[in-house]
Formats: sequence, structure tokens, C-alpha cells
Amino acid sequence: MEKSIHELLEFSIINLDKPQGPTSFGTDIIVKKMLGAKIASHYGTLDPQVTGVLPIALNKACRLQGYFMHKNKTYVGIMRLHKEIEKEKLESEIKNFLGKIKQTPPIKSRVKRVERERTVYSWNILEINGKDILFEAEVEAGTYIRKLISDLGEKIGGAHMLELRRTKAGIFSETDENFVNLYELEKAVEDLKNGNEANLRGILISGEDAIKKVMPAVQVREESIKKLHNGSPIFREFLDSELPESKRFAVFCNERFIGVYKSGKEGNILARPEFVFKARFKKGDV
Repeated sequence: MEKSIHELLEFSIINLDKPQGPTSFGTDIIVKKMLGAKIASHYGTLDPQVTGVLPIALNKACRLQGYFMHKNKTYVGIMRLHKEIEKEKLESEIKNFLGKIKQTPPIKSRVKRVERERTVYSWNILEINGKDILFEAEVEAGTYIRKLISDLGEKIGGAHMLELRRTKAGIFSETDENFVNLYELEKAVEDLKNGNEANLRGILISGEDAIKKVMPAVQVREESIKKLHNGSPIFREFLDSELPESKRFAVFCNERFIGVYKSGKEGNILARPEFVFKARFKKGDV
């Protein structure tokens, strides 16, 4: 059966186009108040001046954060060189920053300032206008683009970031049909108050649909649900489908999400729970 809009709000994600200005945490608060959610939490922080893809989880979907955070990110931005340089020379220097690099987070970052290894998968020049360079880069989660540009600048006579936009974060992209800005979200909420829930339904990504995009799904028999909710590991007789080769997988009974499990055979035990999700909606929860 199709979820009610209240059930959907209890366990869903919004693929939001974050504007320039508010922090990611401030954006969480705006969305939380707009939808009347108990909690809202973003997957992957963006600096206040950076725009673009900021997935925001609502209510119980916040528990899925760890499965979406550590995914590759893609950015488009403009860096300004402190002196002009030939394109071939610039591209040659950029190649030195591809692959695994060492990076220390900037002073204003929220994380501990210790050197760490990150991977730059691609860094391409899209357009050159004097000292301004339009680029696109795909990087490992936790890579600081501003610091990447600064480190490049040390090799070529200086460079700094002018603008930055995140175009993709894991499974979430700015090309997705449900990618919305705050104004579009606000209008959908107003439509809901006026009895039209279609627009908001088109925006909300159910937690069930999202988790299936980042890990395999396994079906279990209905009679096993009570035991699984009580923390039982998975036994062969619980299964209604084969286990995947993946170490981690989501467990469903039809369309009902049970939890995330890690495989590991121990006698008759096939997998143990990382967490069990009891998505029982009660009126007034949202």
C-alpha cells in the first residue's frame, strides 16, 4: 500500500539545492521547521558560501546517515589564479593532484587538523577566462576543494577559490527530478496545507528506496519479523531470497524495511544486525 504523507515524512530524504548563505546545520533547521519534523540532518556538510546538492534526512531517516555520508562528491567551481599560466602547464600541475593525496583540513573546518589521505578521481578544466578557471572535480568524501586549490596555488604562484557548487553526492545529483530548492519545497508544503500532497510526494525520497540504491536488499519471511525486531540474527529459515556477496545488506519483508545486517557465517547464523529499524508510525509523530 502507498504510504500516507505522514508516514513518508517520518522516513524520507530531501535532495535539496542548498543556497549560498546559510550553514548546512542552519539549512537543517529551516527544513525541520518548514515540515514540522522532529529532527532533520544533512548528509555531508557544505560551507555557507557553497551551493548545490545537500541531502537532508527527516526523522527516522537520520539513522541511515552513515550509509550515505562517505560517498564520492562531484563539484563544479571557479578558481582564480594569481598570475596567468599556459593551459598545458596548468593541466600538468593538476595531474600531480590526481589519485591519492595528503591533505590537512583548513583552519576553519570543524574536524581535527591532522594530515589525512584522500583520493581525487578527476579534476578537469572546463573553461579559461584570463585568470579565472572553470573546473569540475570528483573527489572522495572529506576532501576540501578550497584546500586543494590552495595547495595547487603553491605550485603555480598562487590560486584561490571564487565559487563552488556540489553537483553530486553519492546517489544524489542535481540532475534528479526530485532536486529542489527551498522555495520549491516551501511551495509544496503550502500546497499540502491546502489539500494537495502531490508536489511534496514528488520531492520526498522514501528511506526504503534510498537504502536500496546503496546496498543489496534481501527478503525475509513474514513470520521472522518479530524475532528480527527482538535482535535475532538471520538464520537460513528466515530467508525468502538468497544472500548477496556483499558484506552489508538491507533486509526487507516485501516493502517493509527491517534493518541493515552484516553477513558472517557462524554455525547456523548467516548474518547479524548492525541496527534494527522499527518503522512503526504513530499519529502525531510528525
